[in-house]
Amino acid sequence: MRLLDRLHNPESKYSVRQLLRWLWRNLRGNRVQVVFNSAIGMLGVGCSLMMVWAMQRTIDMASGAREGSLYWGVALMGAVIVAEFALNISRIWIKNILGIRAQNRMQQQMLDRLLRAEWQSKDHYHSGDIINRLEQDVQTVVTFITETLPNTLSVLILFFGAFFYLLSMDAWLACITVGVLPLFMAVSRFYVAQMRKYTRRVRSSDSQVQSLLTETVQNRMLIKTMEAGSRMVGRLEETQSELREHVRQRTKFSIASNLFVNGGFSVGYLIAFLWGAVRLSAKTITFGQMTAFLQLVYRIQGPARDLTRLAPAFVSVFTAAERLMELEEAPQEQQGSGVVMPSPCGVRLNDVTYTYDDAVEPVFSHLSFDFRPGTCTAILGETGAGKTTLIRLILALLHPKEGRVEIYAEGKEDEVSPLYRCNFVYVPQGNTLLSGTIRENLLIGRPDATDDELWDALHLVCADFVSNMPQGLDTVCSESGGGLSEGQAQRLSIARALLRNRSIMLFDEATSALDPETERQLLQNVLSDRRKTVIFITHRPAVIDYCDQVLKVE
Repeated sequence: MRLLDRLHNPESKYSVRQLLRWLWRNLRGNRVQVVFNSAIGMLGVGCSLMMVWAMQRTIDMASGAREGSLYWGVALMGAVIVAEFALNISRIWIKNILGIRAQNRMQQQMLDRLLRAEWQSKDHYHSGDIINRLEQDVQTVVTFITETLPNTLSVLILFFGAFFYLLSMDAWLACITVGVLPLFMAVSRFYVAQMRKYTRRVRSSDSQVQSLLTETVQNRMLIKTMEAGSRMVGRLEETQSELREHVRQRTKFSIASNLFVNGGFSVGYLIAFLWGAVRLSAKTITFGQMTAFLQLVYRIQGPARDLTRLAPAFVSVFTAAERLMELEEAPQEQQGSGVVMPSPCGVRLNDVTYTYDDAVEPVFSHLSFDFRPGTCTAILGETGAGKTTLIRLILALLHPKEGRVEIYAEGKEDEVSPLYRCNFVYVPQGNTLLSGTIRENLLIGRPDATDDELWDALHLVCADFVSNMPQGLDTVCSESGGGLSEGQAQRLSIARALLRNRSIMLFDEATSALDPETERQLLQNVLSDRRKTVIFITHRPAVIDYCDQVLKVE
């Protein structure tokens, strides 16, 4: 553990023990792949040492130093080569098939945790940074757990196996070969500290690049109309330049370190060659034994060289683990089965005060209001007055600093929480369609809906235009409903919400892109069911005309 403590980054909020515990927890979910890779690695060690033994015997038989059939010796070497081919194929298969499965599983777990996190915790990280962590850092952790660690076990076995084999043949040469390792271990302390710092900077800069790319692609229409393309490319160049500089610094340090390590190993190999040549000239060993010497020295130095690469592997995985652990720190919402209220039900604000963490003035101060069961309410207010914040409080995405938000029905009431979210349907502001077919978008609201039910919902929201499309429900929409007008996308979003069929419906400027006639017909259809409690955030007079009450937020 003292050796691993050298890997600790003073800037990190996590200790080495915390990082190792986190890695161990994730290793247990990938035990099958770890066991397979470990077994293949150990079989590979056996084949490697068997090849040295077979080569020594075959060369000695060819030179007359040993009796035996030369053909059987070559046949044995061929059998070992075939076995190594089979092991390499198995290793590639496990890496590509089980490896991608392990990476997918970890991404699913991380994404599930993010989706269950409290709403405010999502604002701490840019979406591009989160995607970067879910892709690059997850891949680094999975590769380390499923490949690097099992390979390290086989490397250690090969190192000790080759060392003791060489020790049995020439004790002095074996000791000289491994004598340089303590020097490398001493130098590794400085190497690890510097490499950890460079790697963290590179990963942080890489996230900034991805964040800028994500924002630019998402807002390309705005950028084109503002003629800001050159400026955004310039910002990208500045961010990439910073990334390149960090990569350059890390590469310079890595090259210098590799030159030192490889130079040391090369000197060791030359010493072993000279030692064997001197003994061969003195006729104290056979040519086959000298070949075995060189093969064994190579098999000792190869694992030793691999072990020196383990330090940067730990540096990378600790950096990746830190970044993923930061995502996991997000507080989780209350988990459990949803609590369905009898219909109709209402929502009551009881002396609610809410202030954002970084704000001085409260958004609401001692606000009370009753959205009675079966009523339709319009929430009015200037931009920034807190209308959307109020919706988030009702949906339990945010929690009041004072007071309570209550959901109630006849004979039952309780404070709203994520468990009561199953009673709501929400249509947010803007275009919220996902890439895919119209059918796939609608089925998000109700996965088991039949085609007849999908068409009924579309008719209810005046979206009969879908029937005129060549592929109907199977018409493909690109990102954010590309290929549809804003009004069409809004109607599909409302249809998706109606398919969810919940007691309380929340609409945040959901009809802003509709023409007056379509809006009026849609509202008549939606509000015909008086068992629903409907809440509109709106500035549209046509919506207000259909409402029973108005809440003005100032």
